Amino acid sequence: MNKKILFGFVAIALFCAAFFGYKILFSSASANENVTLVRVVKGDIEDTVTATGTVSPKSYVDVGAQVSGQITQLYVEAGDIVKAGDLLVEIDTTVLETKVESSKAELAYQKAQLKDREAKLTLAKLAYERQKELLASDATSKEAYENAESALFSAEASIDMIKAQIQQTESSLKENQANLKYAKIYAPMSGTVSTISVKKGQTLNSNMNTPTILQIADLSTVTIGAEVSEADVVKLKKGMEVYFKTLGSQNVWRTKLSKIEPTPTVTNNVVLYKAIFDVENGSGELMNSMTAQVFFVISSAKDALLIPITAVSKSQKDAGRAIVMLQKADGTFAPAPIEIGVSNRVQVEVKSGLNEGDMIASTFSTLEGVKKINGQSNRTVNSRPPFGMMR
Repeated sequence: MNKKILFGFVAIALFCAAFFGYKILFSSASANENVTLVRVVKGDIEDTVTATGTVSPKSYVDVGAQVSGQITQLYVEAGDIVKAGDLLVEIDTTVLETKVESSKAELAYQKAQLKDREAKLTLAKLAYERQKELLASDATSKEAYENAESALFSAEASIDMIKAQIQQTESSLKENQANLKYAKIYAPMSGTVSTISVKKGQTLNSNMNTPTILQIADLSTVTIGAEVSEADVVKLKKGMEVYFKTLGSQNVWRTKLSKIEPTPTVTNNVVLYKAIFDVENGSGELMNSMTAQVFFVISSAKDALLIPITAVSKSQKDAGRAIVMLQKADGTFAPAPIEIGVSNRVQVEVKSGLNEGDMIASTFSTLEGVKKINGQSNRTVNSRPPFGMMR
């Protein structure tokens, strides 16, 4: 046979073999490009309700001014730590001192009047007793006796009146002395000066309202109020575990849910309930008005077998049972019943039915889909781990 013809046949045979091999290989890969395997792994899982909250001090007090006047001294700044009894602010006392001195002078004058009235009362008593004796011996007229008696009653009433005036002045003096003391404002509690609303030299007017000078907050324990939607609030229970993070911090704070306020806030037809809990803040890292990302733990499992939620059938999940597509030793798939536990939007806990390291289809398929996959041979599949926490 001619060598050229033989070479041509060989070339055609090689071309056909290469062509059909290419078709078989790439048609198999194309048919299976959507088949992805995941491995059953161990890890931790939580089912949580998430919300956004705000940090606020558990206890605080707004420090105000009880008297009017100009601020002459401001001894603290925002962020300072103070103790109960520390001097915070001084208000100008010129007017207040004048009122105290005026009350003292008025009181002294009234006490002098009292002595004069008491002397007149003594004379009125003597005159009355004399007229009484004279009347008994018909040595005076009844009119003179009655005049002496009236003068006695008037002197006694004058004494009572001046005593009432003295009592009133003494009360005014106590008030003015108290106002003078109020010109120095002391810390009513220990804590951190969170805000200051005034400046040195500013004039306060306490006659219109009680002006707030500053706020002292005890930040050793803070309160977080988280806004929870009406769809999720039914899942929350008093005493359940809760943890949160703040923006820009990697720290996690854990505590227990204290209470849920029964009255919601409604904004743009969205109903939100406030869930409240306290946490110790010994480090002082949590500050007033910080935003917290809150997680209420409904259920959790440690060191559990985990698979993606997409790999599980939906028909029986509420009953704690489900089906996954398990890859067998020969590479084919078969439905495998499993018992499930804690689940969230990403993963589900497998209590029984699978072992660590088993390979399953990442997306649950119907039996018809499994038969179609199993009908293919020598297929290529991709393998990836499940979402979420792995160990």
